[in-house]
Amino acid sequence: MTLPVQHASVLTSEGEHDALTLVELTWREKRIEYWIRFGQPSYEQVLDRHRRLVGFAPGAIFAFVRWAANDHGTVLSRIDIVRAVGRGGPFQTLPFVRPGGDILLRADSWPKVAHVLEIIDAVEAPGTAPELASPDYWRHVHHRIAASMEPHAYTAERHAAWLKRRSIDR
Repeated sequence: MTLPVQHASVLTSEGEHDALTLVELTWREKRIEYWIRFGQPSYEQVLDRHRRLVGFAPGAIFAFVRWAANDHGTVLSRIDIVRAVGRGGPFQTLPFVRPGGDILLRADSWPKVAHVLEIIDAVEAPGTAPELASPDYWRHVHHRIAASMEPHAYTAERHAAWLKRRSIDR
């Protein structure tokens, strides 16, 4: 599925924050739980006791989890692994993310979300921060889960190859 691509522009009127990708987080226990599973925000603003706004610098990778329920059970389970965009860069829209981002992985339904969370735990187990893992790996995980196949493990060798490739690309 191809998502519409738009271009980032000024996000807020505050000069130093207008290049950030902003994510609105909500936490109402057992009702609406929107949270960041991994990633390093460079900006945070508490909006009220249930909501806060976090910002990610261009190029930062983060996992955004959304879960919601009503009186009859779960109505939304979703995880997106997103790369923050720079001003004027292309992006895909995503609810509660302004302006949007480069979506590397998307999973809907609790079984798939739980599986992605297990994969994130496996990436972290040897000491690799998931936000530093190769963006191509997260795309690989997305495609394998969409095809009901098991993704390959993110090994130390794979991570070392990514770091070398990244140093050459810079």
